Amino acid sequence: SKSLLSSLLAVGNIASLGTELPSAKPPTRKQISMVIPTMFFDITADDEPLDHVSFELFADKVPKTTENVRALSTEEKGFGYKGSSFHGIIPGFMCQGGDFTRHNGTGGRSIYREKFEDESFLLKHTGPGILSMANAEPNTNGSQFCICTAKTEWLDGKHVVFGKVKEGMNIVEAMKCLGSWNGKTSKKITISNCGQLLISFDFHLNGVYYCCYSKTVQPFLYSS
Repeated sequence: SKSLLSSLLAVGNIASLGTELPSAKPPTRKQISMVIPTMFFDITADDEPLDHVSFELFADKVPKTTENVRALSTEEKGFGYKGSSFHGIIPGFMCQGGDFTRHNGTGGRSIYREKFEDESFLLKHTGPGILSMANAEPNTNGSQFCICTAKTEWLDGKHVVFGKVKEGMNIVEAMKCLGSWNGKTSKKITISNCGQLLISFDFHLNGVYYCCYSKTVQPFLYSS
């Protein structure tokens, strides 16, 4: 019933994803996690909370790149984005972060120990909310990334697009206002916490399968 659906979606400050299924049998949680990994960043400005930004990873298109970002967000390898800052923000262009080793745009590392190759340029920088890797030259991807605040087609073929903002674009807009033409920020913009959104429960209703997410900093692991 509609009342049941409303009650379920109200639990735990969750977001839902409804997908029409070709059959009555819903996909497993493991299958969903592999198709649409959804991450979150909690953002602060001079240690004052702004809120969180969630983003989907295009794991089906660029699996190696998205696994790097996913694992750095969960910090399951013992290092990652938590505590790092957005060192460069240019209004009308992008917010750049991910340097958790030097915090100034000259560092960072991937989960693969070395820099890794540009996986694919199939996906394009189509507008605000697109996430792509930041690198100094071809095939030198590490951990740095940017969140676009405009269409940036001149980056196509040079930087690998790996995701898009799902919720919290208003927070990205607030971050943009703290940037400048040379990238320096008027406040320190920090990822105070980060992780992967897990499916806390799921259900099948009227031919539609719903998976509902809750925040966690733990890796996305299911046995089923």
